[in-house]
Amino acid sequence: MKFRRERNSVTDLKVHLVCVTKYRAQVFSAPQIELIEKVFYEVAKKMNIQILEINGETDHLHVLVEYPPKLSVSKMVNSLKGVSSRRFGQAGFKKPKNGKALWSPSYFAVSVGGAPIEVLIKYIKEQNRPAI
Repeated sequence: MKFRRERNSVTDLKVHLVCVTKYRAQVFSAPQIELIEKVFYEVAKKMNIQILEINGETDHLHVLVEYPPKLSVSKMVNSLKGVSSRRFGQAGFKKPKNGKALWSPSYFAVSVGGAPIEVLIKYIKEQNRPAI
């Protein structure tokens, strides 16, 4: 098991996030998910978080994240969703109902620790990514 070691803490904080599109609209195909992944990795690097696995379907995205104790889950999610929504629109992709928001304002988060991490990674990898 690998721990995050910082000045005043040693932690192993992981969370499984599910982000759903606004109105549960089916707006993602493979290129859109690839863009979202790229943006999530860029945001993660800036926030000192590590994405362990990421995948999605036409209307939602699963992300397994390891993060530092000083960072709240809500701040992390808001940054990931905010930047990805902006870049999604800048790339010329249509947001649900041609609106301003890509994501639903809500999200699902569950701490990870009870189930073996390999089971979670397998589950996320097996999401049915849409074709182009």
